[in-house]
Amino acid sequence: MTEARDMTDTLLDRLGRFLARRLHSVNPGYEPYTPSDPATLSRTLQPGDILLVEGNQKISAAIKYLTQSTWSHAALYVGDALKPDTTDGEEPFPQLVEVNLGEGCVAVPLAKYSRFNTRICRPVGLTPEDRAAIVTYMIDRLGVRYDMKNIFDMLRYFIPTPPVPVRWRRRLIAFGSGDPTRAICSSMIAQALQSVHYPILPEVTLAPGRQHADSDYSRREILHIRHHSLFAPRDFDLSPYFRIIKPTLEYGFDYKRLEWGHTQLPDPGGKLETPSSTD
Repeated sequence: MTEARDMTDTLLDRLGRFLARRLHSVNPGYEPYTPSDPATLSRTLQPGDILLVEGNQKISAAIKYLTQSTWSHAALYVGDALKPDTTDGEEPFPQLVEVNLGEGCVAVPLAKYSRFNTRICRPVGLTPEDRAAIVTYMIDRLGVRYDMKNIFDMLRYFIPTPPVPVRWRRRLIAFGSGDPTRAICSSMIAQALQSVHYPILPEVTLAPGRQHADSDYSRREILHIRHHSLFAPRDFDLSPYFRIIKPTLEYGFDYKRLEWGHTQLPDPGGKLETPSSTD
């Protein structure tokens, strides 16, 4: 009986990893509008920052649809914490810690996302001790893997646009036993922040003078997500407690120094005209 159960577990595990690989296959035709320069990104990021990524995989399309967001993935920047003692300075070393379906918690170089649209979300006012604690929390969990035997948890992501009402789409992420869900959500990053009591979603309060969700549904949704720690990448973007950092604006951006090419522009009548150098 035990041998039969072990064999079933092995087959389910293999099938789960096969499905995970299929979900990580790339959707053709992805073109980033403003891909990040790794050098500028590295110079801008601070340990504890969250890097949101617009992914190009099949699972990315499903997550973006279910969460109604541009962002399908989140990783935590750990700076030089994983830099080897001996390095020539040119070989890239891991600076991001992330959780991937089929892999679990891994460390990857920043250059991995050099061809993707990204956004930096920075928790404001972290003390040096709390910043170090968040980084340590993530690094200590490197190598944590998730059980891929929960096949039905993954099958939902093979339907990138399931025909369900908007208010139910987010709940589909929470469907199932939890392991594959945690492997593709941002819950580990959320737990790292919560370990130092840093807020992510707004407080649910009706106190005078405090901002709060207008609808009962919105308040219930916030409570649900906070209670189950099922955070999506967009929650860091929408949170009022994170500053959005854009590397192109951090080092003296001056629009007057831009060089515009002489391109043909449509006039209001529908004809094409070339900008005059004397305008």
